[in-house]
Amino acid sequence: MSRLKRTPVLARYHAEGGEVLLLPSHADHLYRLESGLVRLYRLDGDGASATLRYVKPGGYFGEEALTGARRHYFAEAVPPSVVEYIDPAGLDGDDLLQLAASLADALGRVSQALHRQAAKLLRARVAAELLELSHSDLSQRGGDGTSTIRLTHGELANAVGAARETTTKVVGELKRLGAIHTGYGKITVRDERLLRKVADE
Repeated sequence: MSRLKRTPVLARYHAEGGEVLLLPSHADHLYRLESGLVRLYRLDGDGASATLRYVKPGGYFGEEALTGARRHYFAEAVPPSVVEYIDPAGLDGDDLLQLAASLADALGRVSQALHRQAAKLLRARVAAELLELSHSDLSQRGGDGTSTIRLTHGELANAVGAARETTTKVVGELKRLGAIHTGYGKITVRDERLLRKVADE
């Protein structure tokens, strides 16, 4: 008789948009995102937030639980999201490969985020953030191929660790360049190639 596969999912949590899921503390669980989008961020001494990376469906976070290390970041559900609590002991070979790939991708994204924060102009950071979010559950693809992100200037400012007024000025610059179009609570990427050029400046 064949053995049933042990499920690694201990529980599922339905989070509201904007809900803080994790605080800096001792890590107890490994998490996998079933749907939605989760932002991992840190706060500086002035209370400004800086995005470390985004977790998209299928991605893991809370990996500190694997080693017993302390977590030094916050996790926030950006839109309404479903998060799975994972038992690492229940992961099979395929799950472990997926976890390893997710963590390798996460390491690269955190490295890029820290580089942007340390070395990039705000305009480049905003452009990079919009590119990232244009391929997430916050975005809706139009028939003309453009991507519209449900995002306010205040939320964008929090994501890049800048003042709202300064971020709004940068958004205006990108709009005048023709890279984006703005509306109430949304930003549409009109020229992704131009936005990538600005992000790498």
